[in-house]
Amino acid sequence: MSTDPYAILGVDRDADADALKKAYRRLARQYHPDVNSDPGAQERFKEVSAAYEILSDPEKRRIYDLGGDPFGGGAGGFGQGAGFSFTDIMDAFFGGQPQTRGPRSRQRRGQDALVRLDLELAEAAFGATRELKVDTAVLCTTCQGSGAAEGSRPVTCETCHGRGEVQHVQRSFLGEVRTLRPCAACRGYGEIIPDPCRDCAGDGRVRSRRAITVKIPPGVDTGTRVQLSGEGEVGPGGGQPGDLYVEINVAPHKIFTREGLNLQCRVAVPMTAAALGTSIELPLLEADLEAEGIDIERSVTLDVKPGTQSGTEHVLRGRGVPSLRSQARGDVVVMIEVETPTKLDERQEELLRELAGLRNEESPDGRIQPAHKGLFGRMRDAFNPR
Repeated sequence: MSTDPYAILGVDRDADADALKKAYRRLARQYHPDVNSDPGAQERFKEVSAAYEILSDPEKRRIYDLGGDPFGGGAGGFGQGAGFSFTDIMDAFFGGQPQTRGPRSRQRRGQDALVRLDLELAEAAFGATRELKVDTAVLCTTCQGSGAAEGSRPVTCETCHGRGEVQHVQRSFLGEVRTLRPCAACRGYGEIIPDPCRDCAGDGRVRSRRAITVKIPPGVDTGTRVQLSGEGEVGPGGGQPGDLYVEINVAPHKIFTREGLNLQCRVAVPMTAAALGTSIELPLLEADLEAEGIDIERSVTLDVKPGTQSGTEHVLRGRGVPSLRSQARGDVVVMIEVETPTKLDERQEELLRELAGLRNEESPDGRIQPAHKGLFGRMRDAFNPR
């Protein structure tokens, strides 16, 4: 068997790189152990791999042509199981070149930012416009995001020649293992900034405090986040800014408690007013709005009928919180609490005793009220009347 790598690959001595690769691919497909189970195929494949390793490397090929040992006499010499590249084997079967990532871009999208905004209940319900002070990364106006000082610019990395990655070759018992790693000199960018901008230290952005006008839509609640696209952190290298999220926190109200779209409140009335009936002027949430010159209803008259019991609810339809996602609006639910007097003078006590006598209530036994029935209990009674 010939030990001449040209003869093994079946190429002329002046064959170029393309001719060598085509010959190697053809023979590798023919003799690779995975496709050829012949006992001699493995040795033949090693010879083909070793021959291609010599002729594909310009320096080794030059040494061989001059009559020298391209492997320097070390282990793994020609015909003795010389190393071969996994990349070349993959090329032999699938063609093409090793996949490279190329240099990384210095420009990257910035991070999103989050600020919290405290609102009154009326502002959350009906919307508001507020000005916020935010501290975020913004574009460096000195270098316009390039990171280079004025009058200079980034230069191509001499280590990776602008590729952003370097090839590492490691010998193993299987042969050469070639891997691509980010260039340590330029950190994978393919460029080096020899004279960084003094304002941003080469980052292309600086931190700054700025004012942003935020329009809060009607219907927000505690925990709602309003997204402001492009108002977040500017990315490294002057990259696209992220988004700013404004998280709402609604302060407690002195009258109303919010439950979804409904507003709940309690109105205490004296025992006499509950018995005789009365009218109460109830302020609406709109009363908190500072809207001069705008005709809005700020209160309603609530009629408490004679004989109203404690716990009676009055529902004011459509007076609650507007929906964030529709035209709907909740209700105002008013619960009446009847106040029993705790301190009576002699005349008041005398009148109440006289009233109790007129109503035969001097020594009432009390009335045991039935337990509250749920929905299924009421349905059962409806279908099984006594």
